[in-house]
Formats: sequence, structure tokens, C-alpha cells
Amino acid sequence: MSTLTGETAAGAETPAAGGGARRPLRRLGSPAVRTRLGALAGVVILAVLFWRLGTGAFVDGVRRIDAATLAAALGIGLVTTVFSAWRWALVARGVGIRLPFGAAVADYYRALFLNAALPGGVLGDVHRAVRHGQDAGDLGRGVRAVVLERTAGQLALFAAGGAVLLTMPSPVRDQMRAAAPLAGLGLVGACAVVLALRMNRVPPGRKPRAVRGMLGEARRALFSRTTAPGVLVSSVLVLAGYVAMFVLAADVAGAGASVADLLPLALLALLAMSLPLNVGGWGPREGVAAWAFGAAGLGAGRGLTVAVVYGVLSLAASLPGAVVLVARWYAATRNRRAADPEQLAQEAHPVEAEEARPLEEARHPLAPFAPAPVVRIPAQLSEVRSEKYAPKESARLARSSLPFSAVPSEGRPMTPESV
Repeated sequence: MSTLTGETAAGAETPAAGGGARRPLRRLGSPAVRTRLGALAGVVILAVLFWRLGTGAFVDGVRRIDAATLAAALGIGLVTTVFSAWRWALVARGVGIRLPFGAAVADYYRALFLNAALPGGVLGDVHRAVRHGQDAGDLGRGVRAVVLERTAGQLALFAAGGAVLLTMPSPVRDQMRAAAPLAGLGLVGACAVVLALRMNRVPPGRKPRAVRGMLGEARRALFSRTTAPGVLVSSVLVLAGYVAMFVLAADVAGAGASVADLLPLALLALLAMSLPLNVGGWGPREGVAAWAFGAAGLGAGRGLTVAVVYGVLSLAASLPGAVVLVARWYAATRNRRAADPEQLAQEAHPVEAEEARPLEEARHPLAPFAPAPVVRIPAQLSEVRSEKYAPKESARLARSSLPFSAVPSEGRPMTPESV
């Protein structure tokens, strides 16, 4: 009997131990831990670059930036942000929620600033997804709209990068051409699977409802007749703005290369930026740019300088988002104060608010049941009133001489003789 009990106890402890062992793995897979690990990887990449190439490339890149360069970066950032916000509004309309264009531009600027200022490079997008979902009354659709909008941008980047790196001279053209047949076969196989599923439709009851809904939203948001042209045009123009920013950074850094030579290098750096291993976009971009410029014969140090200038210009282009952030915070603070009229009155007229407080308390519905207030009379006034209304001496004498007075006179007992 004891043996069976021991075996049962051991069997009961095994799942608990397994569950305890799985908890650290779940914590490692959480978004917060992934963001911290990505930021740590970006810091390590930057430390290795500065150790191998020195900090002179960073200092030289920052020193070369002037006011005209910052103005050009703000102009390019305005174009890319406006078209990105337009793409976001189109995608949001495709998933069934409303997003005004002006609000989309302001929120996109704020997200760009948070992406550049906070670790991970995606916290600004998370913030705008949650805020838009809460404002629209549908958090799930708000998040999916941002995910689909970012997916459209990444698809445009991958398509343009693949076409350019396959056709134009670049450090990875030979590797790309060697891997192109395998990638083509994989794409054909994926298309064949999709076609087979379309021809042999699964009954609606067997397909999960959530999967059907997500696929339908993606199709309406990205590939419908009303949204696909705008999404495609905006994605191409946004990508062109990023490349123009990289060419401007190369010109400021003194790379001395043509636009045709810089285009594959720019796309390589932009593809590296999509990796979630950065600190506000810094890390893989600098590493890939240093390697690509070195492989192209332009110098690894020069590539690091170009990447640093690009990062500084991108941060400067996102600074209007800081203005939007402060303005929204100030407006929210004023709204909270306006929602509390008593606090607003106290801040505007503190003396009048103190005088009006007894009147407000008197209007309280429980005021009739409150205890009566204690009125304190000054000492002088009480003496005057007591003296005024005190009985006179003649009245006291008359009262004492009444025939049937019960007050004994001169301390003697009441007798018939005294009466």
C-alpha cells in the first residue's frame, strides 16, 4: 500500500516539475524578454564595430551634419511619413475601422519618434496600434491594421531588394543568383499548395473561424481593388524616400559613389534594419553597411560613417513626433482638469473656492440630517446680553415679598407667623 502511495506521489510530482521547467522557457519567449535580448544584441554589434573600427567614424559622421542636411532630412521624412500614414489609413479602412488622415499622420510621427528613441525599434508601432484600437473601439482590428500595414512595407522592401540584388552589381549578387533557383522553386511550391487548397475547398465548418476572418481581412486590406493600388504606390514611394535618405547620408559622409553603386548597398542596410536585433534601429544596419562598403571597395570605416549619418538623420526626421507626443500629453492633462470642475475652480480662484465650499456643503442632500453647527458667541457680547436681559432689583424684591413665596427669607423656616 505504501509503495503504491509513493509511486502516485512521484507521478504527481513529475508534471509539476515539468511545468516548473517550462515556465522559464515561456518567460524567455515573452515579448518583453525578446525586446531586451534584441536590444542587447544591437549593443553587442555596436561595441564590436567600435572596437574594430574605432569611434572616429561615429564622431566624423556627426560632425559632418549641418543645418542644410537636417532640413533635407526633415523634408524627406515628411514625404515618407505622409505616404506611410496614407497606407495605414487605407489598410485600416480595409479591415473595417475608420482612421482620419490627419490623425494618422500625427500618430505615425509619434510612432517613428518612439521607435527611434526606445529600445527594440517597434515600441512606437505597438503604441499606435493599441491607441488606435482603443479609440476605434476594437483593439484587435487596430492591432491587425498596423501589422498588415507594416507587412505591406516589408513585402515591398523584400521584392525591391530581391530584384535589385539579383540584377545590379553588389557584394551578394553571386550568392543571390545561386540561391535564386531554390527560392523560385519554393515560391512555385507555395503557389501550388494555395491553388490546390482553392480547388479543393475545405467545408466552412472545418476551417477555423479566426483563420478565415484574418485571411479575409488581409485580402480586403492589401489586395482588394480599392486598397491595392494605394498600398502599392505608397509602399514604393516610402521605400524610395528611405533610399534617398541613405544616398544623402552617403553624400554627407563623402562616400564618392554613384547612386547606382549605392542602391544595392542601401537595400542591404535597409534589409538589415528589419531584423529585431537593434537599439532604436542601431546595430545590424551599421554592421551590414560596414561589411558591404568594405566588400565593394569603398572602405568599412566609410560604410560605418554612412550608417551613423543615416541614423542621425532618421532621428532628426522623427523629431516632429516628439512635438506631437508633448501636445497630446498637454491636451490630455487639460481634459482631465476640465472633467473636474472643482479642481479647476480651486486652481483658478482658491479664495472664492474656499468661501463657496460651505454653500456647496449646504446643498448636499444629507445636509438636513447633519448636526447643527455650533455658534460661538464672543465673551463681550455674551456679557452684554446677560446684563440686558437679567431681572431688575425691584422685580427681585417684589418677587421675594409675595405672600405665598416658597423662598425662605433670612434663612428662617416658613411658618404661619412669617406668612
